Amino acid sequence: MPIEGIWNLSISTPIGKIKAVVELRRRDGVLTGTAHSAEEEVPLNDVVLDGDRLTWKQAITKPMRLNLAFDVTVSGDTLQGTSKAGRLPSSKVTGERQASQEGQA
Repeated sequence: MPIEGIWNLSISTPIGKIKAVVELRRRDGVLTGTAHSAEEEVPLNDVVLDGDRLTWKQAITKPMRLNLAFDVTVSGDTLQGTSKAGRLPSSKVTGERQASQEGQA
């Protein structure tokens, strides 16, 4: 199943759960994407799919300035793994693919 699509993520951080939406697409054979939260939209960098393992990096400025590295395993329409910000402890990440809107009235 292709990885492209819109994924709803939940990140369990020390300051509480953060909801985010990640949109993945393929351009000229290269995976790219953006992440959206309530406060901002940021590009994904170094997006790599290796089998069922998906990794990417992103920088956020809210609620604080952090560089995040995600490492998740994709299984069908769900994913789970971790997000790491520098030397801070890893945060658990879970997510599920949004249902496709194609063919719906």
